[in-house]
Order: sequence, then C-alpha cells, then structure tokens
Amino acid sequence: MRILAVCGMGIGTSVLLKANAEKAVRELGLDAEVEVADIGTARGAAATAGLVLTSGELAAELGDVDIPVVVVANFMDAEEIRRAIAEGTGR
Repeated sequence: MRILAVCGMGIGTSVLLKANAEKAVRELGLDAEVEVADIGTARGAAATAGLVLTSGELAAELGDVDIPVVVVANFMDAEEIRRAIAEGTGR
C-alpha cells in the first residue's frame, strides 16, 4: 500500500509527517510505503495510493478522491498519526 503525506509544497511539513507515518506503519505491522506529495500533484498520485494523510485545509482543497483522506491536526504527534493510519486502513 502507498500512503501519501500531503502538504502545500511537498517539501516541508510533509517530510515530518512522512517520518512519523513510517514509524506508525512499522508499529502497526503494515506493508506500506509512505511518500510525500504537494497539493498540486496529490490528486493524481492518489490514483495509485491507498491512503492520504494531510491537514484539514488541504483535505478540503484536495476534494473528492476514491481513497480515504485522513486529517492530521498535529504532524508532530506520533500517536495521532498512528491512530489516523489505523483508522484509514481499518486496523
């Protein structure tokens, strides 16, 4: 499974989100890769992903995609990110 960590530019906060999401993936025992994306490319990248993690503002901007989009309020909160991934993957 591919998980997209999405921020506005794809180079700042999404890298932090990616690092915390990778830790959560390991803790949950998921076979998943976490990739970063900016909001401009996220919609197209979502076509081959299984889950999107992003902020509330960007989730609204992303619009309707055919995969779960889970909002993370604090990209530094490892426990919140673990819960978000668990929710988005049904774990």
